[in-house]
Amino acid sequence: MLLSFIAIAVGLTLLVWSAGKFVEGSAATAGYFGMPPLLIGMVVVGFGTSAPEMVVSALSATQGNPGLALGNAYGSNITNIA
Repeated sequence: MLLSFIAIAVGLTLLVWSAGKFVEGSAATAGYFGMPPLLIGMVVVGFGTSAPEMVVSALSATQGNPGLALGNAYGSNITNIA
């Protein structure tokens, strides 16, 4: 049980650290190419919020469950619009 809590804490720490590095790196790269800061923010946030849905949809489609992929896409779009 203790090992599970340690694994979750380490995983969460690595997730937060890597997310920060991803945002810093992508913002620096986009800034180097002359993109405006608002566009950089929208693209990074858009990709960050869509990445989990894309992974779930791809995994469920490859495992022969396209209904889950479609439900995930529909639910994500409805929630984002709301």
